[in-house]
Amino acid sequence: VQLQASGGGLVQAGGSLRLSCAASGRIFSIENMGWHRQAPGKERELVAAFTRLGITNYADSVKGRFTISRDNAKNTVYLQMNSLKPEDTAIYYCTAHIRQSDVSYQRSYWGQGTLVTVSS
Repeated sequence: VQLQASGGGLVQAGGSLRLSCAASGRIFSIENMGWHRQAPGKERELVAAFTRLGITNYADSVKGRFTISRDNAKNTVYLQMNSLKPEDTAIYYCTAHIRQSDVSYQRSYWGQGTLVTVSS
């Protein structure tokens, strides 16, 4: 299983970016999928994620500004980031818990990370 993320870059404060992440490989089911981030000198934190039942979770710091969406047919999630702030600068990681068969347990997968830089 691989998670391929794209869409990071440099943007001015107040601007927008859209991240995409596609899961590929042997996939029976995706239990949850979303995004974490790690800013310089800080711990990784959950940004937004879908559960298998479609429930969304957001970090308090991004509520109202970020929107996570998904395309189940493509095993892809998107993160629309609006009203970006310098404190959103971080490496954003696509994450997922995936089962590869009906008799296997879910495993955690992380993508390679995409850098988002927000200038003031």
